[in-house]
Amino acid sequence: MNLRAFACCIVAAAFAGCAAVGPDYERPAVDLPRSYPDAPESETAPGPDAQWWKLYRDPALDSLVASALERNADIRLAVARIEEADANLREAGAAFLPEIGLGGTGSRSRVSSRTATPLPQGAASVRSNLRLTASTSFELDFWGRLRRALEAARAQALASYYAKDVVTLTLAGLTSQAYFSLRSLEAQIAVVRETLASRDETLDMVRRRAQGGIASGLEVSQAEVARSDAASQLKDLQRQRSLAEHQLGTLTGRLDLALSPSGNALLALPTPPTPRAGLPSALLARRPDIRQAEQQLISANAQIGVARAAMLPTISLTGSYGGESQALATLLESGARIWSVGFGLALPIFDWGRLAARSDAAEARARQSLAGYQKAAETAFREVADALTNVDQAAASERDLHDRATSARNALRLARLRYESGYSAYLEVLDAQRSANEAELAVVRNRQTRLSASVDLMKALGGGWNPAP
Repeated sequence: MNLRAFACCIVAAAFAGCAAVGPDYERPAVDLPRSYPDAPESETAPGPDAQWWKLYRDPALDSLVASALERNADIRLAVARIEEADANLREAGAAFLPEIGLGGTGSRSRVSSRTATPLPQGAASVRSNLRLTASTSFELDFWGRLRRALEAARAQALASYYAKDVVTLTLAGLTSQAYFSLRSLEAQIAVVRETLASRDETLDMVRRRAQGGIASGLEVSQAEVARSDAASQLKDLQRQRSLAEHQLGTLTGRLDLALSPSGNALLALPTPPTPRAGLPSALLARRPDIRQAEQQLISANAQIGVARAAMLPTISLTGSYGGESQALATLLESGARIWSVGFGLALPIFDWGRLAARSDAAEARARQSLAGYQKAAETAFREVADALTNVDQAAASERDLHDRATSARNALRLARLRYESGYSAYLEVLDAQRSANEAELAVVRNRQTRLSASVDLMKALGGGWNPAP
């Protein structure tokens, strides 16, 4: 068999050789319930959508989320990780192709004429040597080490894409909830300002009654305490609003963010309908964090094959072609041609268990990734179930809280009339004022809870839902 036929056989064996060592990936079973505990019985609501924040129909919120997805540092970090993973994938793919290098050397040397073996007659003692070669090397992937490495790199690249989706979903959710918190604080500020104005009026009334000898000094002091409580509550809410605005500025990358107060705009925001939760098994394909965990599991599974292949022989082909001459003018002439073809095989014999330990470590990492994948699926189920419960309970409480606020306002009006007519003590007015203030704030906070719970549900389902069925 000539050299060309031998080389063809080697290459053919490389491409038609053994299957890749190591386990092939199979998606593991995850034991999830058949349905969510608090899922709606009639699932006629729309399905998921990516830009779910637009369902709240608030241009300010749309602008903030768009700014966050464009300027936030976490997004830039996720994009840079995608670029790194893509580069690693290209590197793994390039390992299947032969490397070609160009090398050149030049030397001038003198040989001694006083050695035991004298120079031949007429041979020069000073010599020049020039060498120019193109060399190549190619590893034959008999055991699938390179294929498993490419599989692992591809899975890591996909995981980095899903990781960016996780960051996008999380960032949009955080921005939305921070915005709702800020608008809730503004609505609470409006409520407390009305309470403060009412207590200022009550304090003036009590002071006038005290001057006329109808009210006591105790009632004046009680009215002053109630007024100071409202003023202190107002200042604390204003402080919290400033902090919420700072948080929004950080999330959106606009550190000088300044939003105009909107009063009770929170109560005017629409609450999207409860979405179709679907089957829990659908989370495995919809949640980006679960898909990221699965790709990490695929990568770890492929790394087992890489580690096992390192314990088997490595077979490679090498070759070079070029010219060697004593003068640059004759370096490329036919008589100066040089070439070589080589075949190499390397097999580890005694490594004191180092490669076996690497294989065991790869299997342990695969088991860790499997546990992470199963935990991600279980966490996703719990988050959907929790969000469904919170959305349902917040919606059910809204009517009761509105009725409570209406009754508290009516009770305050009657208590003031009774006090002004002398039929009741001032303590009834104080109690009615506290109840009315708490009831009004509870309505605002419940609306914030309901909106935040709807955001949690969108995130838990891996997105939002379309406005049309």
